Amino acid sequence: MNDIIFMHYLPVFFQLSHGSESSLMKIKDILRVKGSHVFTISEEATLQDVVTELVANRVGALVVVSKGKEKRVVGVITERDILRACVIGSRPLSEVRVAEVMSAPPITGTPEDDIESVMSLMTFRRIRHLPVLEEEKLVGLISIGDLVKAQLDRLALENRYLKDYLSG
Repeated sequence: MNDIIFMHYLPVFFQLSHGSESSLMKIKDILRVKGSHVFTISEEATLQDVVTELVANRVGALVVVSKGKEKRVVGVITERDILRACVIGSRPLSEVRVAEVMSAPPITGTPEDDIESVMSLMTFRRIRHLPVLEEEKLVGLISIGDLVKAQLDRLALENRYLKDYLSG
């Protein structure tokens, strides 16, 4: 087992297992380990711009923000959205605006949401990326893979502690 995994989640697990206000891991716990940097793109950008950003940053989704000073979260655009646009449309990617094909309005979460609830929401709504907002400000992006990894790491850590306890 990789001890680095345990080191990342050890403070979170210790806090959760010793009577914190909730025994559920929250989105903020994942963001604390993962980081909060999110790649964004304007709703006025083209799909060619999206493809360039996705490839350059090695990600599968971008959070779409409004143009202007406020940069409100208005949607999410993923690789699947681009593929769908290619099949449905006949225009080049450089002529299609993000606003035309993005998933909107976005389904969002908060740092205080528990992982189990968010996993259920994402599964039910069939989404793989969830912008995390705090007071309408973008503070992170969680993928279904992040949630699965956090759950697996938590279970591995619990397993390790149980084996240590049983072996004395």
